[in-house]
Parts: sequence; C-alpha cells; structure tokens
Amino acid sequence: MNIQELKKVGVEELFKNNIDDAVIKANILLQFVLKMDRTEVIINCENMVNENRIEEYLSYVKEIVNGKPIQYITNNQSFMGLDFYVDENVLIPQPDTELLVEETIKKIRCILGLEENLYKCYNQSEKTKKNNICAHEKRVKRNDEKIKILDLCTGSGAIAVAIENQIEKNNINNVELYASDISELALKIAKKNAFANSKNANIRFIKSDMFENINQKFDIIVSNPPYIERGVIPNLSKEVQNEPHIALDGGVDGLDFYRLIAKEGKNYLQENGFILLEIGYNQKESVSKIFEEYSNIRCLKDLSGNDRVIEVQFCDEGLA
Repeated sequence: MNIQELKKVGVEELFKNNIDDAVIKANILLQFVLKMDRTEVIINCENMVNENRIEEYLSYVKEIVNGKPIQYITNNQSFMGLDFYVDENVLIPQPDTELLVEETIKKIRCILGLEENLYKCYNQSEKTKKNNICAHEKRVKRNDEKIKILDLCTGSGAIAVAIENQIEKNNINNVELYASDISELALKIAKKNAFANSKNANIRFIKSDMFENINQKFDIIVSNPPYIERGVIPNLSKEVQNEPHIALDGGVDGLDFYRLIAKEGKNYLQENGFILLEIGYNQKESVSKIFEEYSNIRCLKDLSGNDRVIEVQFCDEGLA
C-alpha cells in the first residue's frame, strides 16, 4: 500500500464514523507516523509504506474514532503561534483562549503607561464610573517596579508561556510571571512547555489548590478555570470527554470557580489590580453578577462573536 492509498483508507474510515475534519486529521496522522511534512507527503505519495507504519497509522485512526483527541496522539497543539506539548493530563489549549493572552498583554502595557486604559464597562454604578476616571493613572507603575502576574489553573502552561513569549518579543523586562495548578502532572507539562518556548523560562510554578499556597499579591490574575456544568459534560463530544474532567467540571452550574475567585481574589490583588477570566458563551450575566462588588466589569467577545473574557478591577473605593 502506498502513501496515497493509506491516506484514502484513513479518510474513509473517519468519514464513515462521522469524524469532523476527517481529511485534515488523516493528513496530520500520516505526517506524524511517516515523520514527513505536508509537502513531503504529497511529493512521495506513490511511495510504499511498510507494514509496521500501516498498522501504527490505522491504530491511531481507530483511537480517533473512539474519541481520543488527535492532539493527545501527536502530543502537540499550536497556541499563539507556539507549539505546546499536551497529553491526557492537561486541557488542550483552544484558539478562543488567545483573547485572554492578548488582553493580559494590553493590561501590562496599560500598567506601564504604554497604552491608554479605555473601559467599556458593563453593569456599573455611578460610583464605579467615577472610580474609572482615575483608574488608569492609579495603575501606572514606576519604571523600577515589577509587574506581578499569576496564571491560576495553568494546566499546560499555555497562557503563562504565551504571555512570557509576548513579553520577550516586546522587550518588557520588569514582569514577574507565576503559574499555579493543583496537578503535579500538569505542572510538569507546563514547565516542559516553558523551557521549549522561551529563551529565559522565568515562570515560577506553584503547586496550589487555587489560592491555598499563594502568599503574595499580584497586579494581574488571569485564569481559564473549569466552567462546564457538571451535568452537561456527559453530553459533550467524545473528544472533549476524553480531556481531564478536573479541568472541565465547574460544579453543578459551572460557576464554582468564579465564586471562589471573586471571594478570595481581592486578597491576592494589588489595589486597582485586574482579574481576567475566560467564560462560557452563555455565562456573561451570571459571572458579572458574581463580581458585581468589584470596581469595573467588562466583557469581551471572541472572533466568533461569543462572550469570552470577563475583566474586573479591584479598587477599595469601588467595593461596597
């Protein structure tokens, strides 16, 4: 069987089992098994494939049919232009989460006085709006001050590593990055990704159940916490169900982690500091309500037009 014939078998099997993006996945598997790039596969399409490679390829096709994400087979996922190692111990980074990184970089630039902090606030009181007037000026730091950022529930480390990469690209030197997770296995993967994607790999990793082992204050806390309703998880696609449930399960209503972050977060934020959180497409109202005591609340949409990031600011004067 040659390469072209093997690819056809894979595509047909995936199509038969209603697998999304069958052609793309068949191609990725072929490149992975043959250790070729896309161009090499095309050029050598008539070359014969040995039996061991055929068996390996077809076994991976079967795993995908059974619901295993292709990223856990290739141990790779692209995020913010970087390659991340992923396996069954971590959530697979998704493009929607890139918005969280982009907004964090904007906040860093705002704190450094490099970018104006313009708010389009959601559900604010008049008192909160007045606080907004001076919020930008209050957050600007002196050049010799460090900006401290915590990536809570870091998982694969995608958010923290992508932030560090952007910091390096923009030659920003006065930022301290921390990343925490309850899972020791996840932290090992996050560290692996940090060293693979950064010249300096200066992220400080902390094993912590949320804020349990966090003992300092930050200018920015960023997180993509578990936010799927527990009862919904069994109805998700096979691929998503094969991701770690600890990274998906947000409690009965999907809001447990937001409540905890809202309650405890202000104890770990500098005054006028920010919390940026990924949310589900239908959680804007409920998450905003949870953070209603914070000074500023705004919601940002992803490229698909779905509500995706909630941003809040901690200001003593703005709290009830």
